[in-house]
Amino acid sequence: MSRLLPVSLLALALGWAAPLQAQAQAQSPAQPAPGAGPSVTITKAKISEIVQSVVVSGSMIARDEVLVSPELDGVQVVELVAEEGDKVAAGQVLARLSRTTLEVQKAQNDAQIARAEAAIAQSNAQIVEAEANLVQARNAFDRTKTLRESGNASNETYDQRDAAARSASARLNSSRQALAISTADLALAKAQGRDIEVKLGRTEIRAPTAGIISKRYARLGAMVAMAATDPLFRIIADGAIELQADVAEVELPGLKLGQPVAVTPAGASVALAGEIRLIAPEVDKQSRLGRVRVALKGNPPVAIGSFARGLIETGRKNAVTLPLSAITYARSGATVQSVSDGKVTTKKVQLGLAGDGRAEIVSGITEGESVVARAGTFVRDGDVITPVATN
Repeated sequence: MSRLLPVSLLALALGWAAPLQAQAQAQSPAQPAPGAGPSVTITKAKISEIVQSVVVSGSMIARDEVLVSPELDGVQVVELVAEEGDKVAAGQVLARLSRTTLEVQKAQNDAQIARAEAAIAQSNAQIVEAEANLVQARNAFDRTKTLRESGNASNETYDQRDAAARSASARLNSSRQALAISTADLALAKAQGRDIEVKLGRTEIRAPTAGIISKRYARLGAMVAMAATDPLFRIIADGAIELQADVAEVELPGLKLGQPVAVTPAGASVALAGEIRLIAPEVDKQSRLGRVRVALKGNPPVAIGSFARGLIETGRKNAVTLPLSAITYARSGATVQSVSDGKVTTKKVQLGLAGDGRAEIVSGITEGESVVARAGTFVRDGDVITPVATN
């Protein structure tokens, strides 16, 4: 009996030890298999549509702004017909100036014209009379000359007839000169009359072109002046408003006239259709920014001076693409970390278009090839990893 007791105690101890060892093994974490690396998220190169765009920003301005200034000095504004925001046609009256002084001048001019015409008529009558007197005087002189030669007329009579003929000729010349003066006076009066008519026409301030009034400086009762700093009205020619935007100089080579642009003014929820109308040939030396003008289609109502953004599409194609996060940029060029059989290989790639967070891979990676989704310094060329595919 005494020998069986130690054996029983040993068996009982071994029976308790086995469950405890199994429980300890279950609670300890599983060790990675020999050669396995860290888990790294990977993505695959795929063919997708990529759209490359340039974002520009600037202010809305009038394509052409017409200044309407007075052509009279010292005339009072008596009526305003148009207001800011009004659409006007070419030749439409915008304001009226006082005509009182000019109408008085016109009445005086009409009287001058009538007087000059009367003087012309009088001069013509005097010319006819002077011509008749000259003929009579010359005939009398000719008879006296004949009688003198025959001795039947005295020298005194001869001299009187000669003087009378000369006087009649002088009066004819004087009448003709008076006619010329009256004719000149009439021409001057008519020219002054035309000038007054022009000035009367200028008392109606008219729109030189169709468009929208952007600003009105004219005030009732104000005296206009041609040398004034501000015009009476500013008109947006044809209502054409466009975006003047700044563009980084590196983006300018990709822009062309006529390219479509989606313009979104401040506070707007829907973009307006436009296209590049002008690309300035000069880049600002300080800011290194170029300037473009984007014409809006359909002349939509947009406030001048308001801020706006423009999205210019510079390229679109279906190609092999990767997320931008998978690409590393260095002096030697762009690279990606390709993954094959759990091993990382760094490859140089040639990039094309970029947009919407992806880049076109022109060469270096083929469709379906796996790469590290977030390239960086966590893994290096030749490292072994456990690939984890993205959703």
